[in-house]
Amino acid sequence: MIVSLSLGLLAALCWGVHDIFVRYVSQTNGMLASIFTVLTIGSIIMAPVCIYLGNWPDLTTIAFQKALVSGTFFGLALIGLYQAFAIGPVRLVSPIVGSFPIMSVGLSLWSGQSLELFQILAVLIVVGGITLVAKGENTTTSEKRLVAILWAVSAAFAFFISFAYGQSATADGAELPIIWVSRLAAIFIICVIALLFRASLRPKLSQIPLLSVMGLLDGVALAVVLYAGTQAFAAFATVTASIFGLITIILAWAFLGEKMTNLQWLGVGMVFSAIAYLAL
Repeated sequence: MIVSLSLGLLAALCWGVHDIFVRYVSQTNGMLASIFTVLTIGSIIMAPVCIYLGNWPDLTTIAFQKALVSGTFFGLALIGLYQAFAIGPVRLVSPIVGSFPIMSVGLSLWSGQSLELFQILAVLIVVGGITLVAKGENTTTSEKRLVAILWAVSAAFAFFISFAYGQSATADGAELPIIWVSRLAAIFIICVIALLFRASLRPKLSQIPLLSVMGLLDGVALAVVLYAGTQAFAAFATVTASIFGLITIILAWAFLGEKMTNLQWLGVGMVFSAIAYLAL
């Protein structure tokens, strides 16, 4: 159990630092160029593992198609994430983006499954916690806050669709090939959107080192979560990794000078405690 918890914490730390960099990069560099570079570098880092160790014969046509859908929505989710961080502060955006597990509860309801009382309470706690954070946010205008919330919600929804299809695709095996295919699909959709809007995919030279570190962090976090699947109590790694948004908020408070009220800290704690429960 300790190994799984440690791996999950490492993944959460990597993704938490990654999102702090997203906040900086989204305000200093082209959005699509940043996403394209991070995805490409992360894919290159994971290529040896996915290509040479992946069980490609087990990749079925249906799983391949689901991987394409997963990657497409992952690319769209990153656009929403970067846009939200470019507009709103970390303390407002992170709890909303990280709340996508509650959509799994909604899907369960829609499919006719019954919910436990504690699951319903966890959803209410997430909503209540986000409300506390948003109400305590007074450093941005109401219009900008609303736009940031909308982008964050769209990112959460896209992450939910991406992970739902990705998990469904890996249900029959071929985890590494599916991850590789989905990342290539994410890169492809970013290229398509850039072509449609005639946006450049060339990052600023001064940003390439930072974007490379972001790609490395993302690749390491994903690899760690996958490796945790081979350990006992693997679910603990997933739950621990799901609190990466809390780490992002703490880092923003410590290093970016984002002030937090006691009410906002309470809201953040409520959100991520409930998210950890829903991720079980």
